[in-house]
Amino acid sequence: MKNNTFQHPSKDIVESKGTILRGKTICLCLTGSVAVISSPIVARELMRLGAEVICVMSKAATKLINPALMEWATGNKVITKLTGAVEHVYLAGERPRSVGKADLILICPATANTISKIACGIDDTSVTTVVSTAFGSSIPIVIIPAMHESMYRHPILENNETKLRECGIEVLGPRISEGKAKIARVDDIIDRVIDLLISEKDLEGKKILITAGPTREAIDSVRFVSNKSSGKMGIELAKEASARGADVLLIAGECMTKLPDYINIKHVVSTDDFIKAVKEEISYKNYDFFISAAAVSDYKPIECIEGKISSDNVEELHLDMKLTPKIINVARKKDYNLFIVAFKAETNVSKSELIERAYNRLVKSEADLIVANDIGREDIGFSSKYNEVFIIDKKRHITHVERNTKRFIASKILDVTLESFKKSNL
Repeated sequence: MKNNTFQHPSKDIVESKGTILRGKTICLCLTGSVAVISSPIVARELMRLGAEVICVMSKAATKLINPALMEWATGNKVITKLTGAVEHVYLAGERPRSVGKADLILICPATANTISKIACGIDDTSVTTVVSTAFGSSIPIVIIPAMHESMYRHPILENNETKLRECGIEVLGPRISEGKAKIARVDDIIDRVIDLLISEKDLEGKKILITAGPTREAIDSVRFVSNKSSGKMGIELAKEASARGADVLLIAGECMTKLPDYINIKHVVSTDDFIKAVKEEISYKNYDFFISAAAVSDYKPIECIEGKISSDNVEELHLDMKLTPKIINVARKKDYNLFIVAFKAETNVSKSELIERAYNRLVKSEADLIVANDIGREDIGFSSKYNEVFIIDKKRHITHVERNTKRFIASKILDVTLESFKKSNL
């Protein structure tokens, strides 16, 4: 007897990591690159965020992995050839929104052959025909190249990529390593899908400077004083701002979290490096916002000992430390019109005391907003993927964002920042 209640086991993972892509259908197109081994991982990560994934494979892709693997990964039948059912129109055609129609076409991985065919309007595989159909339907298209580096450097391929970008296609990556143009990181791929499908472009035309990560203050040539900051909060702010259309520069310390390839990044190490970089940027570029999320050391050794202090000769090491300048104070002196968002981290304090200390810092630093959080809690600490914050403005208005992912927190911080910025310019 037919079981009408059967659900493919792969569907069990849907929304296990969140609902941000709920209701979205992604057409995942596979071509003949060995990087196709990453495609099941990409598919399942999209599903864990709530997406429906329908896979289309070129003939070359089916020679590398069996379509049964992608059916297992997605829980949906795989399209390997176009039939009288006109699958390309079903997925990407100009028609009313319905079950099965794609919200986004993701070619992952994309070979040099496929990229050039798409650029030249050649439709001779299931993948290229689906993409061409999507062009006429204004469905977002993302290409993830993967091939040998020498192939990627081919001037005609470079011209074809440029042509595709001019047509509005997103090209993400690749990562150049070991003579290969490798597929973009899975996290970066997922981020860009979210950016294209979810975020409003309400920061388009805005320039935002963001700091993230810890500082390292040298004791001698090999030792340093630092803190446990992972940089995750600042990085998520940069990703969210970029997704919303902002021109973002991220000044990053030695972060424990991978930095996204698609964000402009300036790398620094010490507090002095951070201050120098912030000064230069604010002095020579017209930023609208400065978000100071980095965990900058409050103190640093007065002097750095040249060479390595020998533990054979020194039994007790005494350090003389001095207070470091506050970056937000430096930024305010450089630009009195700059909208500044400060951060205040405390440990083991009450909610009222956390808010009071943060507000006092806001007033003292002449910031426009301040974000306060308790880093002493393990569930929202430095290395956690989650945070809980209080956003406080000059009028002492408090926005409490309850525990959630740092990307969600970042979106709420930017919501309040933009709203406050607009009010201040009325």
